[in-house]
Amino acid sequence: MKCNLILLLLLGIVQISHAQNKYERESRIDKDEFPNKSYSLIQDYLEDAKRVRFYQETDSAKKTFEAKFKKGRLHYSVEFNKNGSLEDVEFKIKERDIPNDTWASIMYYLEKNHAKPRVKKMQQQYSIQEGQTTEETLHNAFQNLILPEVKYELVFSAKKDKEFQEYEALFDSEGQLIRLRKSFPPSYDHVLY
Repeated sequence: MKCNLILLLLLGIVQISHAQNKYERESRIDKDEFPNKSYSLIQDYLEDAKRVRFYQETDSAKKTFEAKFKKGRLHYSVEFNKNGSLEDVEFKIKERDIPNDTWASIMYYLEKNHAKPRVKKMQQQYSIQEGQTTEETLHNAFQNLILPEVKYELVFSAKKDKEFQEYEALFDSEGQLIRLRKSFPPSYDHVLY
């Protein structure tokens, strides 16, 4: 009985530590394989978009679908869950696109908690808010509105044990950390040598 309890405790610890890591596998799919419900939500936004591509993404926690495209000068990524419901809209940004106070808070966190942080990619994120429709979320994202619910996703590397580890961090509109996960490079099992 005592041995079973210890085993359950150890399994729980392993599961929690595994959930804080991001193992991601993204594969390109045809438009026919992309959920119709999802496509109909973004169809109007794709009219003058360039480089429209569809993906199926599987990570350690879930399976999602993603449409990536360039519209105007922004590179968008619109993510849907396996049922075709909108999860979030992201687009690539630079440091100058983040309010100064927010950027200062983000950099303070990175420098205080990580050795030699190097930001590799930044995205502004709009996710569904309680009481907000999918159409409102899409409108806000494509209008690039700076709202209190906007989040910033950063991919950065930092020195850990004499090597660099890559992380994915999500910050709120004030620069406070919401989530931090270790990020591992995609698997290249499909490549034959």
